[in-house]
Amino acid sequence: MLKIYKLPVIALLVSLMAFPSATVFAQTQRMPEGFDIHKGVNISHWLSQSGGRKGIAQADYITEKDIALLAEKGFDHIRIPVEEAELWDYKDEKYKEAFNLLHRAIVWCKQYHMRAIVDMHILRSHHFDGKNNRLWGESASQERFLQCWRELSAELKKYPTNLVAYELLNEPVADSAAQWNELLGKGVALIRELEPRRVIVVGSNRYQSVASFPLLKVPTDDKRLILSFHYYSPFFFTHYKAGWTPHKDFGGAVQYPGPTITKKELAKEPATIRNLLAGSTDEYNEDVIRQQVMTAVKVAQKMKLPLYCGEWGCLNTVPRKDRLRWYRDVRKVLEDNNIAWSVWDYKGSFGIVDDKGDMDDKLVKTLVR
Repeated sequence: MLKIYKLPVIALLVSLMAFPSATVFAQTQRMPEGFDIHKGVNISHWLSQSGGRKGIAQADYITEKDIALLAEKGFDHIRIPVEEAELWDYKDEKYKEAFNLLHRAIVWCKQYHMRAIVDMHILRSHHFDGKNNRLWGESASQERFLQCWRELSAELKKYPTNLVAYELLNEPVADSAAQWNELLGKGVALIRELEPRRVIVVGSNRYQSVASFPLLKVPTDDKRLILSFHYYSPFFFTHYKAGWTPHKDFGGAVQYPGPTITKKELAKEPATIRNLLAGSTDEYNEDVIRQQVMTAVKVAQKMKLPLYCGEWGCLNTVPRKDRLRWYRDVRKVLEDNNIAWSVWDYKGSFGIVDDKGDMDDKLVKTLVR
């Protein structure tokens, strides 16, 4: 998704000596209920964050042709971010056309042998930027969150469990992990009351980062859960020149692999810029990515639940060769560990389709070949 925060620096990197084989610790849990997913794409700015559509009508932004194209290219599922304000008005009445679009997307997925994850991306009381979040400690907002899922369930429960899964909340930003874990438990209990066999996707507090994954707690007797983390490291590389970030004004050179910004390059910048780039000279390569992802893998192993990377991606503002190398390395780490994934995103600023509507075939080959 479009990030407007700085991801927390991974405080502890485990030595490669602790992981002599890339597959020794690979998660082996199968996806529940036949919800068999491997490679997916986030359908952003359609039923969430509508400003990214750049004036294109909602009904025209994603059509059957898009789902058919993704299936043809080798993707097997889509993640559909939805936003409360796109599905319900301020009187909590449904926008019928928006729900119709959601239904159509699921029907298209069935038609083209794909699957769908319906992701509650943004609530009026909670946004992943961490600002003005009333969800934590406000009972009325929590009840509204649960009511949204009651109504979504009523709309979607007719679909088979091997076709549609639910993601309770995208990138929660609670004051503490305990707050999110408590609400997560309520959400899971609600869905289990309504749909005992529905697959539910859940992530950790603080943006679903690998660093916060060890603090995630889920109902221990529920085997129809999928654990999900997001990966955008190194942040100064994947979000280079992103206008919503604190470091948006840095225009020097970036690279991958290696330090995103060299010490020599950083020294050229005024102190006002340097102060926003702490950690940008850290080394990144496939080994470092692997070490970080293993944090989530170990949690999934302990819980005996399958693991999913629901978002990962890099802006096209960086050198193309380096960008493709980053995608290759992250994909290799994920697939070495049997982690299903969904790239961010389809038509957005990280997209595999450019502003002219043309598919980036080289990037797609890097993802699915």
